[in-house]
Amino acid sequence: MHLPVGRALRQPVGSFLDVELGDKTVLVTGATGGLGTAIARALAERGATLVLSARSPDALQELSDSLPGEHRVAAADLALEGGAERLAGDAGDVDCLVANAGMSGTGNLESFSTEELTRAIRVNLEAPMILARALAPGMVDQGEGQIVFIASLAGKSASPRSSIYNATKFGLRGFALALRTDLAGTGVGASIVSPGFVRGAGMFAKSGARSTAGLGTTTPERVAAAVVRALERNPVEVAVAPIRQRALAHLGMAIPGLAVRAQSGGIAKRATKEIDAGHRAAGSAGSRHRRARSRG
Repeated sequence: MHLPVGRALRQPVGSFLDVELGDKTVLVTGATGGLGTAIARALAERGATLVLSARSPDALQELSDSLPGEHRVAAADLALEGGAERLAGDAGDVDCLVANAGMSGTGNLESFSTEELTRAIRVNLEAPMILARALAPGMVDQGEGQIVFIASLAGKSASPRSSIYNATKFGLRGFALALRTDLAGTGVGASIVSPGFVRGAGMFAKSGARSTAGLGTTTPERVAAAVVRALERNPVEVAVAPIRQRALAHLGMAIPGLAVRAQSGGIAKRATKEIDAGHRAAGSAGSRHRRARSRG
């Protein structure tokens, strides 16, 4: 990213940014999902003005009406070509971005059609990159701002039947870390929030699968609190998961050979097979529901 001359040395690399959300406008993608709703509520309660984005205008308006304060909605399908660019234009000037929208990428590689593979990459990786490219220059011009990417512990350690999902989250994490170095000294920060298994919301919850014994889960509210912290304090990364999940993810990143051998065992494969089956069943039900509505 090209930064204006003279901005780059305003603050030292890795400097601490302190953002007050009460006077900030924040774009939140994937706002009507379980995690997105929790994030939107936490930010609204801190006084932020939100630009809420997801696919359904009706669901967005319902969410907006339920939150304290006055907010805008900007419906967008980030899986469509050009969707992220259109959203950036519709959002207008914002002080912060929370790139939360995501979709499942679980399943054996050969089970994905080219269209499904493209959609997963577009929503999970391409859209956050395009939104950051479009919105960061305005933040740099005003000398402050924050970008938060909702990644995953799956961006640190690979697991069976998750090659597409792992690829998008590994890529998103690498992009965010590099972008942070590019933005250092401009007054604009970039942080990563990496949840583990989240109960009650998110892709793990949607699958209906059970957490692997002993690993535990976290909550949407804890993820939302991590997003607030990331926006206000500019940490490099906040992992939101029980300590054993975090330790295993860090081990997988540090010693990938050991992690691959462990994940190749029967327990890991059974767990991810259950998650994949739940996602595909939910996806089929959703497709049937959308077709029924279109016929009606």
